[in-house]
Amino acid sequence: MQESGSNLGYVIFLSFVAALGGILFGYDTAVISGTTSDVTAQFGLSEMSKGWYVGCALVGSIIGVAFAGVMSDYLGRKKTLIVSAVLFSVSAIGCCVCSGFSDLVAYRIVGGLGIGIVSIVSPMYISEISPAKIRGTMVALYQLAVTMGLLLAYLANYIILSGSADASYASPFLQKIFSSEMWRGMLGSESVLTVLFLLVAFAIPESPRWLMVRGREREAMKVFRRLKTDDAGAREEFALTKASLSGEVKSEWRALLEPGIRKAVLLGVAIAMLGQFMGVNAVLYYGPDIFADAGLASKDSSFSTVLVGLVNMLTTVLAVFIIDRVGRKKLIYYGVSSMIVCLVLIGLYFLCGADWGVSPVVLLVLFLLYIFSQAISISAVVFVLLSEMYPNRVRGIAMSIAGLSLWVGTYLIGQFTPWFMNHLTPAGTFFFFALMCLPYMYLMWKKIPETTGKTLEEIEMFWKASGKMD
Repeated sequence: MQESGSNLGYVIFLSFVAALGGILFGYDTAVISGTTSDVTAQFGLSEMSKGWYVGCALVGSIIGVAFAGVMSDYLGRKKTLIVSAVLFSVSAIGCCVCSGFSDLVAYRIVGGLGIGIVSIVSPMYISEISPAKIRGTMVALYQLAVTMGLLLAYLANYIILSGSADASYASPFLQKIFSSEMWRGMLGSESVLTVLFLLVAFAIPESPRWLMVRGREREAMKVFRRLKTDDAGAREEFALTKASLSGEVKSEWRALLEPGIRKAVLLGVAIAMLGQFMGVNAVLYYGPDIFADAGLASKDSSFSTVLVGLVNMLTTVLAVFIIDRVGRKKLIYYGVSSMIVCLVLIGLYFLCGADWGVSPVVLLVLFLLYIFSQAISISAVVFVLLSEMYPNRVRGIAMSIAGLSLWVGTYLIGQFTPWFMNHLTPAGTFFFFALMCLPYMYLMWKKIPETTGKTLEEIEMFWKASGKMD
């Protein structure tokens, strides 16, 4: 398989391996939704304690993402992915066997560290080994993997919940984790995936661009030759990368203050933060609770969440195939406009749907349309943009800063959604999410360049030129 001198078969293999980290990201993020009711009841959690249980992993993610860039710049992309796989494994097993709520929170934080690290390093690695014409598609594989992880978690929760009533196991341990305390089985089932990721992470080479930043040009050239179908193509890619690193070499932190780079970092922070206040994670974390509040039975609300995960994944499959054809910005325009309409209608349902006798099925349809809209736009585009917006020499640190803002926003939504739902009412909460879509649209329209089809070095030149104009 060849295109533009690229060994696409090998590129796809490497992208797929790195994207497995996204499956763990998605699984760890979504599995919590099926456990909140049982954990709340077993440990007698208050409204804020429930928010802390959901949000504690996000605290770990914030810490993980804060160090991910520095770690990946020091250890390399490959070794950092391996570290994240180890953290996921410790978390999954620990949550399954923990003795109390404090231990459970501690292990969730460890898993959050893995989420934060992999959310930066996986898309970064994929962007650095992919040719420009298909880079969006390859990085979007990571987002597809995230949605696969979400769906797998929802399915695991649904299967464990469905089989709990009549389940009988010879082993007291299995009886405990799959019947009497099902949340243990839900959280612990991730360990199967963590071991797989840990094994395959050893099969990939180091990022050639990281090797060049570190002055290991011979090793980088070997990787470029494997990524290309001919030596001329490898030498051209090598020369382009080397040119982007030439000139005055400042410390990475100091380079962030350069006008063009500073502008790119601030815009990355803005779109990463705003994207979390548009309602996506409120649905992912509290979907069963939201559907139950709307009148669906416990099992029905769990199945509705499976449908949300399925639509999310299938839509992301579509996004993978069209992101490099339609373009990043057009997907944002169409998708976010649709999100605003869906969020307003969801708010209206909670405001007066019961008085009008509207079926909860209508709410489910609106949520599925909303998930379709976000999956084909902000969720598919955000990691692609963040992985390609920054110059080679500051990409790790800059992505960590943007990723840190993303996870701070995610934590705030995870922590305060129960408070929003109780004090702003469900209607007010979703109207607020709709309002937050507007500044996001403005920034994408006026401030963010279209990166489709451009090399990482061409994107870097755009920001340098932009800095000179400011």
